[in-house]
Amino acid sequence: MIVEPVIIPKGIHNILRKLTGQSRPDIALSLAIKELVRLSMKESKAQIESFESKYGMSFAEFEKACDDGRIKDPFSYEVEKDDFEWEAAITDLASLEEMSQWIV
Repeated sequence: MIVEPVIIPKGIHNILRKLTGQSRPDIALSLAIKELVRLSMKESKAQIESFESKYGMSFAEFEKACDDGRIKDPFSYEVEKDDFEWEAAITDLASLEEMSQWIV
């Protein structure tokens, strides 16, 4: 593994130190990123759960329901927007779960 030096501005270092309680910038940055990934995962999961609750089904079932006519007006702005945002939340969650594996 190649390690490159990174310069962290003093103001950012102070924020990291206050947020994490760590004086070492490498540890503080790692903890802050870990927390950001965790919070982002929580937000994506909440968004997915919101859509599942709204439609009473999983995303895969929703897509089938749009195709077979169980979803009224599947090409309406609201349904199309929900489809796009729901799929984005699922994609984001998968990406964040992968990132969480890299964080020690």
